[in-house]
Amino acid sequence: MHPEIMRDSIGICPDCGMNLIPVKNNKKHKLAEHDKHKGHSTEMFLRKFLVSLILTVPVVLYADVVQKIFGWSPPNFPGSAYLPLVLGSVVFFYGGWAFLIGAYRELKAWLPGMMTLIGIAVSAAYFYSVFSVITGRGHDLFWELTTLITVMLLGHWLEMRAVSGAQGALRELSKLLPDTAEIIRDGKTETIPLSGLREGDMVFVRPGARIPSDGVVVEGKSEVNESMVTGESAPVAKNANSEVIAGTVNGDGSLKIKVTKVGEHTFLAGVMRLVKEAQASKSRLQILSDKAAFYLTVIAIGTGGLTFVLWLFAKAGFGFALERLVAVLVIACPHALGLAVPLVASISTTLAARHGFLVKQRLSLEAARNVDVVLFDKTGTLTRGEYGVTDIWPVKISEEELLQVAASVDMHSEHFISKAIVKKAEDADITIVEARDFVRIPGKGVKGTVNGGVIFVGGQAILEDLDVMPPDELKETVEEENKKGKTIIYVASEKELLGIFALADLIRKESREAIQALKAIGVKIAMITGDSEGVAKWVSQELGIDEYFARVLPHQKSEKVKLLQGKGQKVAMVGDGINDAPALTQADLGIAIGAGTNIAIESAGIILVRNDPRDIVKIIKLSRLTYSKMIQNLFWATGYNVVALPLAAGVLASKGILLQPALAALFMSLSTVIVAVNAVFLRKRIL
Repeated sequence: MHPEIMRDSIGICPDCGMNLIPVKNNKKHKLAEHDKHKGHSTEMFLRKFLVSLILTVPVVLYADVVQKIFGWSPPNFPGSAYLPLVLGSVVFFYGGWAFLIGAYRELKAWLPGMMTLIGIAVSAAYFYSVFSVITGRGHDLFWELTTLITVMLLGHWLEMRAVSGAQGALRELSKLLPDTAEIIRDGKTETIPLSGLREGDMVFVRPGARIPSDGVVVEGKSEVNESMVTGESAPVAKNANSEVIAGTVNGDGSLKIKVTKVGEHTFLAGVMRLVKEAQASKSRLQILSDKAAFYLTVIAIGTGGLTFVLWLFAKAGFGFALERLVAVLVIACPHALGLAVPLVASISTTLAARHGFLVKQRLSLEAARNVDVVLFDKTGTLTRGEYGVTDIWPVKISEEELLQVAASVDMHSEHFISKAIVKKAEDADITIVEARDFVRIPGKGVKGTVNGGVIFVGGQAILEDLDVMPPDELKETVEEENKKGKTIIYVASEKELLGIFALADLIRKESREAIQALKAIGVKIAMITGDSEGVAKWVSQELGIDEYFARVLPHQKSEKVKLLQGKGQKVAMVGDGINDAPALTQADLGIAIGAGTNIAIESAGIILVRNDPRDIVKIIKLSRLTYSKMIQNLFWATGYNVVALPLAAGVLASKGILLQPALAALFMSLSTVIVAVNAVFLRKRIL
């Protein structure tokens, strides 16, 4: 049904739950291909269903049992006695061909499965019915045969619609790229096919157009909608040197972009590749359901054969015994069981990609539901990884004036602290004036002339040189902030202190929300950092973190993970995927956060495109929802077989309760559709 699905080993198709069939060895690959339905489509099953339904109606009307129930006789004409044979043969070979071919391929590969059961059932019913009509012995099963095939086709059509809907999100990703690109050559734009783009080309992207390839903005300003790729709902500002992603939508401005990646090397292609790889990988529950589906097939064949023999010994008649055999084989088809886990997993990995986190291995997503503690690397994860102003204490002038004179001097410095003060002034819409006579004072700070007065900006050493001291009421406050690991910067004139800044690695505003949400779902929080005890304590207190580890070197981080695991806790490590590689590997779940377009991080099982710790909560919620859906589907699929199999075998026949083959097919198809629809409901859940 899905010939594009390829795996390294025999197993179940992750899209529809059917057996994968080994491909003959050749020089190119030794993979397995799910080819039992090669060329099949949703439309094909609908077409076969409609044709079979039309042909089944007269077969049912000419059936003896229907005539007895409704007390009427169908029109007689020469050859009317052979009408069920003719129409039944068309339904068998036309409508049932997909099942017969599937059964042949399964048996050829020594992997009996759903198609084998259906193939044996319809073949037994058909050839017995042909024998009955030709010899006049026994009672034919043409109406049961045609209704069985028709109902099976209906079930497959409904199931394929559900599966197709489940895969819709991934298909939408593949449609994000435009067909053409405007390339800039000799100062002029020229429209070329997307396949003609090469690294280093310059492309022009008009307002509202899709960006054709990964690249870097060379010229222009705009806002780009990246929600379809990264999950980021707000448009992202782009200007010179900003990276852009293929398939995202440009805003109101025009952009000139230098192509850095094309084709299979783009971020979008990487996302789709990771999603497919994750869908092809197996979770523990899927391995269990695969084994259960195989054993159910074997049990069904054995039970069907035993049922047939026992009813023959009971002298119920060959036709009745064969009818019970067909019912058992049909009712026991492991399609629902085989579909129970793969379809849910397929939807969840696709859903994850749409939310901006990429699942590299399905076992990683499965492990997230059991996480007891999330261990965050501080820098760049809970904090921005960049310095910013946290506190301002004006002394002799207003806060606005303090920001103006300090930023005016710092505008001439490339130091990260100077840049942080300038940014604070810009964010506050403070007018920055030109500073004259700018001088760097090595190891101490900077100075310059602003509005006719000399302004000094720097650390404690600046005050000592000027013989200026902070007021007594601020000394204790400044000392407390210093103990937290913050950097204290003083602003002074030649004679007096004008004000004080405290700077630190800024805590992300999303971090507080993430910590609260994780605690709300019963997950403990720990933090690891190479910073001092004071910094670690301050961040932990600000965010309400349960436990922290300070002054930890990169190679020591994995030891802290082991320490938490030694307490019997399942640990999720969240880091940048570079310096934290050993710790990510050691953890029960490794999550690389803020990967951006870098998705080639081997140490992480899950990669977050955005640098937003709130996505950790979404991962755990999705994992729990996915597991819940899998359990629901497995419970339904196995419970249905436990109840239906004895009924199909005729255990209650003495009480007049019999499950006809057509009804068995209806129940089996409904079971499969219920499992598929239940899985699709996962897409409706809000993370």
